[in-house]
Amino acid sequence: MAQCASKVVILATGGTIVSSGASATQMTGYSIQGLGVDDLLSAVPMLADAARVEAAQVSNIDSSSMTSKVWMTLARAVQDALDREDVSGVVITHGTDTMEETAWFLNLVLKSEKPVVLTGAMRPATALSAEGPLNLLNAVRIAADPRAAGRGVMIALNDVIVSARDATKTHPTNVATFRGPDLGMIGMIAGTHVEFIGRSDKPHTVETPFTLEALEAHVKAHGALPRVDIVYSHVDDDGVMVKAALAAGAAGIVHAGTGNGSIHEAALPALHEAAAAGVLVIRASRTGSGMTVEGLAEWQAAGFIPSGTLNPQKARVLVQLCLVCGVDAKDAFARF
Repeated sequence: MAQCASKVVILATGGTIVSSGASATQMTGYSIQGLGVDDLLSAVPMLADAARVEAAQVSNIDSSSMTSKVWMTLARAVQDALDREDVSGVVITHGTDTMEETAWFLNLVLKSEKPVVLTGAMRPATALSAEGPLNLLNAVRIAADPRAAGRGVMIALNDVIVSARDATKTHPTNVATFRGPDLGMIGMIAGTHVEFIGRSDKPHTVETPFTLEALEAHVKAHGALPRVDIVYSHVDDDGVMVKAALAAGAAGIVHAGTGNGSIHEAALPALHEAAAAGVLVIRASRTGSGMTVEGLAEWQAAGFIPSGTLNPQKARVLVQLCLVCGVDAKDAFARF
């Protein structure tokens, strides 16, 4: 058999795909118990039919505990791999809880047109019908496909390919969890076929002003990216959580408001106080889809920035990058 022309680097960070349960029917409450990237590779020997594979372990954590420091290590490892002439693409195995945030972060900071694909699993490796091995195989197929180039970072699970810009986890346990609520998928896997049907129109990777070098320098100096808190609005909201974020030193606050990023009248003074103190205030929506746009004139006058089609957690990432790289946040939310 002829050797595959494409080389794909697999970078493992942990997550459900390497987690273990007490039985084949345990689908929740599992944990990482020693499995790693070598176990993943041994479970999918047919990877060799899709590409020449090279693998490394970046971290081995539940993605609910993801940190800025891990992001820096991961982003550097991805960029170094992409810079190699012999590498066609990169696959990242990652827990699903914060996969969309990591993918979006990488989509904004990596500087390459080569494909980067994040994948994982909703069922642990020990589970009946664990889908991790097939997801990994499909992700490698995508990363090795020349047609995947220039599409930015992607998430691929359960035979669906979604842009990192639009993908979000929509179900806590179902394997069909990743979707673009409004903008849909950009491709699919059917059998051994990878089929692309679209791409994100927003700037990404080589088209953004965010640099990994600036972020690395900031994290080295401060230990993490700037503090940006998400405050979730609700009945009887009184601004206490906004005040807590301000007291904790938040440089940005994403307000996950009701409807079109609406703000409870009792919480509004606290947001005004934050904005007056130089804190970036972003109005997002807790609804899960749609576009947050301008609202009351008072909100615009205070400098509150609508998040557009970004959900609160992705809006938070964009604010962090703007703060570090000196990019105007209003312009960034309009562009990205």
